[in-house]
This record gives sequence, C-alpha cells and structure tokens, in this order.
Amino acid sequence: MKKYKIQRSPFVVPTTDGKLIEEHWGNSTQNSNISIAHMVAPPDWSEPHQTPEFDEFTIIISGKKQFEIDGETVTLEKGQSILIEKGARIRYSNPFPEPCEYIAICLPAFSMELVNREVEGVD
Repeated sequence: MKKYKIQRSPFVVPTTDGKLIEEHWGNSTQNSNISIAHMVAPPDWSEPHQTPEFDEFTIIISGKKQFEIDGETVTLEKGQSILIEKGARIRYSNPFPEPCEYIAICLPAFSMELVNREVEGVD
C-alpha cells in the first residue's frame, strides 16, 4: 500500500461570484482535518462577514487581498501570508483592479457548517 496520494484533479467548488476555488484536499477528498485550496478572487470581489470555527492560513501568490479582522483592515500582497484564528469576525475582499491568486489552508477543513457566514443586510 502506497503511503502517498497525488491530487491531479482538484474539486472545483461551484460559485456565483466569479471566484475560482480549487480544493486539492479537504471535505471533497474525505479529509475533514484540513483543507488546502488554490483560489483566484476577481477584481471588486467580496464575501459577507463570517466567524469561522477553523484557523485559516492564506498565502498570496499574486495581486492583493484585503482582510477585515475584528474591525481592523489588513492588506496583503504577493509573498505575504497571514493566520486568522478561529472565532475572529472576518470579511475577505479584493477591492483592487487585478485578480488575487492565493492558497488557503483551513484547520479543520472548511465547511459551510463551520464558516458561520452572516446574511448581508440583516442585523
């Protein structure tokens, strides 16, 4: 029995906002302890605020990405990375004119049940 697995066909998560999400490892591969995804956020993209029940590491490959973390705004560029701990209120966005390509790693794996996204426009 081999002690390794090669991912040749990541799961492309269906989206409606133009964002590319290719999950290499995670719930789509029966790995609930970690998710590793390649992502491309288009210009002027954003998500609703969320309070995830997982730690998320982000490594910027190209472009810039904006993070609103517990009321503080942080912008990262190519070659920079960040760890956002579970329980932080976060909003991810790319308000810039170029796409942002990045790798996201979540511990445990990303799931809609653990992300706790807020409904926009509802208090």
